[in-house]
Amino acid sequence: MKSVNDIFRKDTNIFVLLGVFAIVTLFLGAALGGKFFTINNFQSMAFQISEFGFLAIAMSLAMLTGGIDLSIVANAGLSGIIAAFVLSGKFFNIETVGSGVTILIAVFAALLCSTLCGLFNGLLISKLSIPPILATLGTMIFYTGIGMALTNGESVRVGVKGFSKFSSRTFFNIPYIFILLLLTFILVSFILSKTKFGTQIYMVGQNSVALRFSGIDSEKVLIKTYSMIGFLVGISSLIIISRVNSARMGFGDTYQLQTILVAVLGGIDPDGGKGKLFGVALGMTVLQFLQSAFTIFQFTPYAKKLIWGALLLFVMILNFLIDNGKLFKISKRVKNN
Repeated sequence: MKSVNDIFRKDTNIFVLLGVFAIVTLFLGAALGGKFFTINNFQSMAFQISEFGFLAIAMSLAMLTGGIDLSIVANAGLSGIIAAFVLSGKFFNIETVGSGVTILIAVFAALLCSTLCGLFNGLLISKLSIPPILATLGTMIFYTGIGMALTNGESVRVGVKGFSKFSSRTFFNIPYIFILLLLTFILVSFILSKTKFGTQIYMVGQNSVALRFSGIDSEKVLIKTYSMIGFLVGISSLIIISRVNSARMGFGDTYQLQTILVAVLGGIDPDGGKGKLFGVALGMTVLQFLQSAFTIFQFTPYAKKLIWGALLLFVMILNFLIDNGKLFKISKRVKNN
C-alpha cells in the first residue's frame, strides 16, 4: 500500500494548491465575511474569469509542449478586430443580411483568424525550428502591427446590439460563458488524458527527440497544438469584444503575464511534459479570489503585482523543496530535535 508521502509526492503541486486555496478562502472569509461570500460577487467573478480562462488553457497547452505562446493577447486583439469589422457593417449591410447571420459570420471570422494565427506559430516552431519564445515574440509584434494598421490604433465599435448578450446572459445566475469555460476545461482535460493526441503533447514536452524515434511526427503534433491554442484564443476574443462592445489592440494586455502565472501556479512544468488542467483551474480560482479581494480592499495595481509575485515564488519554492525531498528532511530534523 502506498504511503501518504508517496501519494503526496506523486502530485505535489495539487496538494500545495489545495492548501493555498484553503488558506486564501479562510483568510478572505475572516477578513471580508459577507462582502466576499455573496451570490453577486461569485457571479461577478464567474464573468471575469471566463475570458481569461480560455487564454490560460491556451498558454498551458503551449507550455506542456515545452514551449510558450507570447502572442495570445495580440492574436486575441487581431481576431477581435476582424469580428468587430464584421459586426460594424464594414464589409456588408447588416440590415440586409440580418443581425443573426452577421453574428455567425463574425464568430466564424474571429475563430478562423485566431486559428490561422495559431497555425502560423506552429509552422514557425515546427518547420523552421525557431524557439517558441522567439517565434511567438515575433508574431506578437506582427499581429499587433496588423491590428494597429487596420484600425490606426482606434477602437472599432460593434454595430449589432444583440452581440453583447453573448457575455451577459445567465442560466440560473450562472453566466453562459462560464458554463462554456467549464465544458472546455472538461473537453481539453479529456483530450490530454484519454486520447492519443493528448499523450503525444506530453511526449513532445518530455522528449521530442525520443518521440521522433517512436515514429510519431512531432511537427504535426506542434502544428495541431498551436492551432488548438489559436482556436481557444478566438473564443476569448469574442468574449472580450462582447463585454466592452468594441475591439482595439491592447485590450487584455494584463492577461499575458497572468496566463503564465496561472499555468506555473497550476503545476504546468515550464520545461514541458508535466501538469494537469485541474491544477490550472485551481490556480485560476485562487487568482480570481485574490483579484476580487483586491478590488474590495481597494489595493493599488502595484500591491496586486507584489502579492501575485510573492504567491508564485512561495508555491515554486515549496514545490522545489517537496520534489527534492528537502521538506521531508527538514520535518524529520524538527521531529528529532
